[in-house]
Amino acid sequence: MNSFRKLVTNRILFHKMLDLLQKVVYAVHIDRRVVYFVILTFDMLADKYKEYSDIKGKIRREVAAGNLVHLRHGLYETDPHVDGSYLACWICSPSYLSFDYVLSYYNLIPEAVIRNFSSATFHKRKMKLFINNFGNYRYRDVPDEAYPYGINLCSHDGYKYMMATPEKAICDKLYTLPPIHGLKGMWYMLFEDLRMDEDDLFALNVNDMIEYAGKYHSLNLDLFAKFLIKSF
Repeated sequence: MNSFRKLVTNRILFHKMLDLLQKVVYAVHIDRRVVYFVILTFDMLADKYKEYSDIKGKIRREVAAGNLVHLRHGLYETDPHVDGSYLACWICSPSYLSFDYVLSYYNLIPEAVIRNFSSATFHKRKMKLFINNFGNYRYRDVPDEAYPYGINLCSHDGYKYMMATPEKAICDKLYTLPPIHGLKGMWYMLFEDLRMDEDDLFALNVNDMIEYAGKYHSLNLDLFAKFLIKSF
């Protein structure tokens, strides 16, 4: 996973990158000159089944037969066994995996997160929830200024998706919490409520966390930066 934070500090460039990824992600396997798609839109299926008089009926039959898995309105997956995390940023985009999912992925919190994929987005204005055969997908906003920082572009089995670094996931998580009061309150939140390990936290890139914290314009993140500066 290669961090591309430096490439996305310009938000216009960042959104162009997202658009490009959205367009190229579908074509992932080539066999005997026939292109097979893993993630399919309704328009792509309509073209594939254009010889059928009832295209929607044909799609419903393919879903019932297990050849297609419905992800959300107008979006389908062809592999019922794929890791659900690979699909999160395509179910609702632009977005990247973050919050509890990433904190658990990096073993920063003790709770295992199974079939629950939490992602950061922006300009959605309210939390979104999608439920399908792969699990529960939750999306919530972070500030525009903070959004492009601390994201890794990942690639597995032909799928491309985005995931927060552990430093960014901590900042995203703190942004969503009720106001935290004082440095002692921050300590209690990190090491008692979230049950993070103090050594694990300070093994991360503290400078990155301080930099990211300043992008949220949030009292919790301002306090987190002070906590890190005082404790490090």
